[in-house]
Amino acid sequence: MRPEDRVAIHEAMKQQTISIAKAGITTVLNSRTSVLAAANPPSGRYDDLKTAQDNFDLRTTILSRFDLIFIVKDVSLYDQDKIIASHIIKVHSSAQAASGDIRASKEENWLKRYIQYCRSECHPHLSEAACAKLQSDYVDIRREMRQQANETGEAAAIPITAMQLEAIIRLNESLAKMKLSHVATESDVTEALRLFKVCTMDAACSGINQHIHITPDMANDIKQAENQIKRRLGIGNHISERSLIDDLTRMDMNESMVRRAILIMHQRGEVECQRERHIIVRKV
Repeated sequence: MRPEDRVAIHEAMKQQTISIAKAGITTVLNSRTSVLAAANPPSGRYDDLKTAQDNFDLRTTILSRFDLIFIVKDVSLYDQDKIIASHIIKVHSSAQAASGDIRASKEENWLKRYIQYCRSECHPHLSEAACAKLQSDYVDIRREMRQQANETGEAAAIPITAMQLEAIIRLNESLAKMKLSHVATESDVTEALRLFKVCTMDAACSGINQHIHITPDMANDIKQAENQIKRRLGIGNHISERSLIDDLTRMDMNESMVRRAILIMHQRGEVECQRERHIIVRKV
């Protein structure tokens, strides 16, 4: 993201204002809309062999402004691919029929009108029980993230701060509005925390964690894979990651251990992973 774009989006999401200086007009406008943003990782594809910090090349000051952060991966699964293909085919096959009836009646826009009614007429507040649960769960999340940072020695890619607490509160209020309820209950807090954990928390903790328990046999396999990688590549040479993994698996090495060896060597600075998954040996 370009520095000037970072400044613009940071002002809109932090101060809820947009500064305009163009054609002799200088003014500040209020930003009264939600921000829906999509971005590709620096390598063009989300890499499970990298930590979350390597996949998110954005400042934490910007990431922390989003209420929900989802990681969308293109995982090759037969049933999922079949559903996606069927949906795309139906969209194109029904496009011509839909173009003939552009005008939508008021009955067909009931969802839009319902959302407008909820936003204008319903202004919920948190109940005392919901406040107590929210406070307790937020403290627990902060403690878990602090413990993880102490164990890994790295800060989370998405920091959990008071802004995330405000995001969970907004989710609570939105869930209550959907039910036209003027009070956000404990059930709303539970659902808001579930949404927060399966998206933002999962994104913050994504990537392979090398600090899991490794048995002596696993450590030996990883060491053998590292030795083979060093033997096959000289300093400055590069090779496709897929070719390297295929070569070592043909030597009866476990693919997961080879990938973990590449990850460990990358984190030690011994190899460098570039675009299109090419590996360059930096030092031995």
